[in-house]
Amino acid sequence: MKLSTKGRYAVMAMVDLARHAQAKPVSLSDIATRQEISLSYLEQLFARLRRAGLVKSVRGPGGGYRLARGSAETRVSEIILAVDEPIKATRCTEMGATGCRADRSKCLTHDLWEELGNQIHAFLSSVTLLDVLERRLAPRIAEAPAAQAAANNDSSMAAAS
Repeated sequence: MKLSTKGRYAVMAMVDLARHAQAKPVSLSDIATRQEISLSYLEQLFARLRRAGLVKSVRGPGGGYRLARGSAETRVSEIILAVDEPIKATRCTEMGATGCRADRSKCLTHDLWEELGNQIHAFLSSVTLLDVLERRLAPRIAEAPAAQAAANNDSSMAAAS
């Protein structure tokens, strides 16, 4: 599974906005320059982010955008979903309502990919803009294998009892 440019650019732009919007609104042209993203593309993304209530626009001289909520309250998953980026790894059309095969049945690995999508969504829902700004991601990533190993040990001990 690969996150599209739309989702990645929206997150990059929102992190940039969170970093630079302390005193005054930030213009999209400034974000475009710093992040090397097309201004017209950013305008499309920010229209969606505004409709989703994640940013507020400020008109007039010195206008631009501000976060609608604090960076500690804005989750990466919200940003990705706001720009219509699905967070799923299956190729099915609607969360299992129809299967990924021609006869509408689920493929043998459907549950694997569906759970991967759930894990990705859970991870992105646990990360805020502030976490990204403060580079607080490594502990979350490092904890995942340790937590899984502990869970495996617990189930091995239960099975042995």
